Amino acid sequence: MNSKIKSAIEQGELTLINPAPKVSIPLDSVMKQKTLLGAINLCITESGIEDKSIYLTLGIDAGHFSNLRKGIGHFPTNKLNDLCDLCGNEAPLQWWANTRGYGLVQIETETQRLLRIAHDELEEAEKENELLRKLLMGKAA
Repeated sequence: MNSKIKSAIEQGELTLINPAPKVSIPLDSVMKQKTLLGAINLCITESGIEDKSIYLTLGIDAGHFSNLRKGIGHFPTNKLNDLCDLCGNEAPLQWWANTRGYGLVQIETETQRLLRIAHDELEEAEKENELLRKLLMGKAA
């Protein structure tokens, strides 16, 4: 695996395939896996993406990928984030966190925070406008 060829992700190029849509795999399905490799295989299987598309996109040697799917060898840890993004689920992360006694909570992104604040401000402005309308119409309590 000492290839000088960089993967599409490492080069910052477009991936070879479209990532799978985001799905949530039930924790009980994830925890049925006895190992992290089992959770990685679940992640791949649940995505519905063919192995060839995954190893080509991630820049993993075909033989190595085949062996790691069988439990011979190890999945490159520096590619776990890319795998989860590509497969559209967090099964390996769920498995690891749970086996360590942690639960997962998705952190609100900055964009989501700004959107929430803007939404709250808009709701407040609408309430004030409604009160002003009532006052102007002489209907305030």
